[in-house]
Amino acid sequence: RGQHRVDEHRRRIRSRDTSHRRSPHNGASSTHADLGSKHRSMRPVTAPNPFTHRRRVKRHPSAPDANLRGRCRNPPGPRQSVGMARGHDDPIDRFARFAPWVARLAWILVAVVGGRAVESAVDGRSSAVVWTAAIGGWTLWAVAALGLAIAATRSLTIVRLGVPLALVATVAAGVGGATAIELVLLGGPAIIAAAAVMTAEFGRQWVQASAYGDEDRFPLRFPVGAGLAAIVSWALWAPALITGPLLIAARSWIAGVVLCVVAVGGAAALGPRWHRLSMRWFVLVPAGVVLHDPVVLADTFPLRTAQIASIGLATADTEAADLTGPASGYAVEIATTESVTAVFAFTPAEPNGRAIHLRSFLIAPSRPGRALRSAKARGLPVA
Repeated sequence: RGQHRVDEHRRRIRSRDTSHRRSPHNGASSTHADLGSKHRSMRPVTAPNPFTHRRRVKRHPSAPDANLRGRCRNPPGPRQSVGMARGHDDPIDRFARFAPWVARLAWILVAVVGGRAVESAVDGRSSAVVWTAAIGGWTLWAVAALGLAIAATRSLTIVRLGVPLALVATVAAGVGGATAIELVLLGGPAIIAAAAVMTAEFGRQWVQASAYGDEDRFPLRFPVGAGLAAIVSWALWAPALITGPLLIAARSWIAGVVLCVVAVGGAAALGPRWHRLSMRWFVLVPAGVVLHDPVVLADTFPLRTAQIASIGLATADTEAADLTGPASGYAVEIATTESVTAVFAFTPAEPNGRAIHLRSFLIAPSRPGRALRSAKARGLPVA
């Protein structure tokens, strides 16, 4: 009886193997297999590799242009080149392309054709004065040239503080005895370079060079009070920086030391304040807008796209909160769909800042039209 069971088991195995060889579905489960057998086929079934298998995904017919990887309320358009405008080629846009090169060329001319005025001013004086003028002049020129070569927010502060020093050097050279032609050769390129670096187009390109990812930065106009304070303080600091070392080289110790202390102390105390004026931006980002203004606000002020009701030029009778400083010129009004909170910068009278709740506010981009065109291109509700 035991031998009969063994023979029966072997016949079943041979019958199963024969049915597998005859079945057209090799490797799959066969209908001729003995379902009661404990020794079923264990051949693996090949599955598609999820990393190499490409599956065709059909688009929904009601949304042929839908993004299958995720929904994006305001898909960003093509990136805008720094200093360029989309579809608008007015004279300001054309000048924006050449403003940095105008400043660079003029600054080169300051050294090439304007250096003769400095040499004439120190001619016949002691070697200490001559060497101090040469080393100091070339050092200041090189620092400003480096700022013109490398576009960045810090470079913007450097060139706007350093390039106008050539005008102070022109006045000092005139006092020292340089001829009228030499003063023109020094002062002419210096005026052109200073005017170029102070333009809004130059500032936009240097600020945008420090942007992170897909964002557009637009500098804000100076508040009237902060701008006047910066100009007056620079006008007192610049002559001290130029004449202090020269007086020490000429052995006028007391006056030279006092002016050098004023120059160094002014740079340490006023430098961060001057730099904050270069860090005032209205920023367009994929998620919405951001107001970065360390002069007016205590912290950055972001708004999501869903919070923005409209963006447009402000009217004369607007009741929006003024976050411009205040600044002169045209303002842009941003209305929100809900109440938001902004905190004004810390002051001695309000050391903790002052929070306000608002439904609309004003900003002052240096080029309002350029900012509105870019906002509209990003799908924001521009009125």
